[in-house]
Amino acid sequence: MDHNRKIKVGITHGDTNGIGYEVILKTLSEPRMLELCTPVVYGSSKALAYHRKALNMQSVNFNMVKSAAEAADNMNNLIEVLDGEIKIELGNATPIAGKAAFASLERATKDLNEGLIDVLVTAPINKDSIQSEDFHFPGHTEYLESAIGNGNKSLMILCNDDLRVALVTTHLPISQISSAITEETIIEKLEIFNESLKKDFNIINPRIAVLALNPHAGENGMLGNEEKEIITPAIDKAYANKIYCFGPYAADGFFGSEQYKHFDGVLAMYHDQGLAPFKTIAMESGVNFTAGLPFIRTSPDHGTGYDIAGQGVADESSFRTAIYKALDFFRSRNAYYAMHRHPLRKQYFDKSGDKEVLDLTKDDNDTPEILNN
Repeated sequence: MDHNRKIKVGITHGDTNGIGYEVILKTLSEPRMLELCTPVVYGSSKALAYHRKALNMQSVNFNMVKSAAEAADNMNNLIEVLDGEIKIELGNATPIAGKAAFASLERATKDLNEGLIDVLVTAPINKDSIQSEDFHFPGHTEYLESAIGNGNKSLMILCNDDLRVALVTTHLPISQISSAITEETIIEKLEIFNESLKKDFNIINPRIAVLALNPHAGENGMLGNEEKEIITPAIDKAYANKIYCFGPYAADGFFGSEQYKHFDGVLAMYHDQGLAPFKTIAMESGVNFTAGLPFIRTSPDHGTGYDIAGQGVADESSFRTAIYKALDFFRSRNAYYAMHRHPLRKQYFDKSGDKEVLDLTKDDNDTPEILNN
């Protein structure tokens, strides 16, 4: 990475009938943002103009570019992703808005994969209206895993400066959660979480709390056997592999007594178990981070906000923080890789035994050869 250039932040416009453009415009209206990064919005000039006029934010200007490679520093850049007209119907889920959301996401994901942008920040989508032959996923996380995961498994983490909550299952109906909780899945998520805490959050030896599935952690099997038969064995196996995880903890008491403050991360079994307390604690400062993939993607921790769309009252704090966190994660991950890229090589004696030589011809995983003078 060229440390002299600014990080390019790709931004998708999300659902055009929601508050996506409002939080984007409010965030990019701050001059400091251009000091930190180069924003590249994947959107529609017409949708942008509509929202900018409705919000009376004409002073927020954009540089129109055809490619992220042309994005200019010290300017907000816009890439047009729509060929035809777009109709804005504030507060409504429409097929046109869904099509526009996917067009933005598809182009930004392609550019991220090709290295034309460094990180991706996504505005909220409507998970129903975006569905099509090309998008048949429960949300951003699953789409990105499929599109650019390169075989890696993703992990949804909701985070702020003090709390990090990851999920074993994400967008599943409650009726399907129990069958989706397996020992293998929990261990897999713990491994991804542990690795992300180290390389993205810069925590050397993370401590992870694991929540129970059933009330009162199953009450020794009286309220469910998942804790005894699945969750506890998974914790034990992960701990044996030097992942410092503990539990299972009953979710209500865990958050109610503020036990989460003693851990670096919390692994919840399902969506609302982790996200309901997280958003209660950290709604304005919370960020959704897709961990486990080769690329950095963040988003605000709120939805499309149809009920307040176009009113100028949407809080951009979470979206602004999503950009800040994306920059932090990008720097942390690059620093982590730099530290581990060239570990100190072993020294070997030559055949005479008189002189130490450093074998620079071998990779770390190769069997070293004794060098001759």
